[in-house]
Amino acid sequence: MSKQPSAHPDDPHYVSRLGWLRASVLGANDGIVSTGALITGVAAADPGREAILIAGLAGLVAGAMSMAMGEYVSVSSQSDTERADIARERTALREMPEAELHELAAIYETRGMSPGTALQAAREVTEHDALAAHVRDELGLSEASNANPLQAAVASAATFSTAASVPLLAAVFAPGGQVVASVLVAVLVALGTLGALGAWAGGAPPGRAVLRVTAGGTLALAATAGIGKIFGVAV
Repeated sequence: MSKQPSAHPDDPHYVSRLGWLRASVLGANDGIVSTGALITGVAAADPGREAILIAGLAGLVAGAMSMAMGEYVSVSSQSDTERADIARERTALREMPEAELHELAAIYETRGMSPGTALQAAREVTEHDALAAHVRDELGLSEASNANPLQAAVASAATFSTAASVPLLAAVFAPGGQVVASVLVAVLVALGTLGALGAWAGGAPPGRAVLRVTAGGTLALAATAGIGKIFGVAV
């Protein structure tokens, strides 16, 4: 597909950030919540500080690797599907160009164009770049949404590790007997910051994003702390 020039290159659309933003927010949120919850559950079971820190560090490393591989596999599957659809469109354009032209015109009619205008528009975009037109208007794919497995994997692993270090450091520097409280405060502050930053990067109102992530994090920590307290074992 040919790349179209932007009317405002110095102020790109927010959707151009979707590829890395989704993976980054997911990785950071998971790092904060899963590691914080793991440390809280272990600490609530009342083992020694060394066991708490080992559990937190193991959770950080395992989580980062899991996030990276999960993102790579899932986004690779998405990318494979996109390539397969594009290959089908390329074949259809070669074998039945007239049918594909009218299919494109029909799409433009559903968007409000008159039949004559839709057919003329379809002819013009087909002459310019037929495959790009069908990929964009029929399949709904664009450069902003192109799947990049390696980018998603690296973004998820990096943000997971960075975010997971917040509750881990909170546990390291927590006063005696205050690990759970220290981790809880650190997690809520980190999640609130993440929600605000994610909303800012995506051009969305921050209030809803902050509430969403902090509520989920609080629930996760409360659940694991309760399990650790009830059973008195590391979870």
